[in-house]
Amino acid sequence: MAARLPGEVTAVAPHPSDGAPAASVRRLTRRFGDRTVLDQLDLEIGRGEFVALLGRSGSGKSTLLRALAGLDDDVEGGLTVDGSVAVAFQEPRLVPWKRVRANLTLGLAVPDADKKADAALAEVGLAERAGAWPLTLSGGEAQRASLARALVREPGLLLLDEPFSALDALTRITIHRLVLDLWAAHRPAVLLVTHDVDEALLLADRVLVLDGGRIAHEAAITTPRPRHRDHPGLVSLRSALLAALGVSPEGTP
Repeated sequence: MAARLPGEVTAVAPHPSDGAPAASVRRLTRRFGDRTVLDQLDLEIGRGEFVALLGRSGSGKSTLLRALAGLDDDVEGGLTVDGSVAVAFQEPRLVPWKRVRANLTLGLAVPDADKKADAALAEVGLAERAGAWPLTLSGGEAQRASLARALVREPGLLLLDEPFSALDALTRITIHRLVLDLWAAHRPAVLLVTHDVDEALLLADRVLVLDGGRIAHEAAITTPRPRHRDHPGLVSLRSALLAALGVSPEGTP
């Protein structure tokens, strides 16, 4: 069973879903040769829940995300997702020979795809860049386009694979706020894979630590948004999460 961490934490409440969760994983196992990366992992993500997944490099975070996205069939165990899935990766992965709007509609088999794409671009502040080539976008604009491409598919589960790590500090703050606004408006379940403890605390409802192929620690965050790093509960929880990740608090050996 995953350990509960101290801080601004309560016992993890029932997930905010009516009926089936957005995603359910039971005894999920993934091996690469003799190495077991995911080891009979159990996880549920409720509808509309924002979950952050932390772990050391090589702990299997992206492997779990790929399995949930349907990009890895070589897994054992049970995995179900209620509704569609969309992914925003660390790199925006926009097709360079298609304009921004065409990137959003690529593979989108719905009526009025262009109108839906334009509405999504307007939500992320890129309405005037619909006809631009991807290579003319700034890093922040490209990541906004990537989020719009994911949201235009109206996913029940949105997977974010370290989508902010390549952004400068100021742009990252802006995109954090945008993601929260989009999540509040559309209410998909979100699984954010990140190495950044502060990012997890600022954005998520629940933070998980992956270790040894399983969820080793979990904490529900009750501090209302917007959150500040110096909130006493978050300070305590941050230290506990860093310890769970094997990182000594600042000022200690």
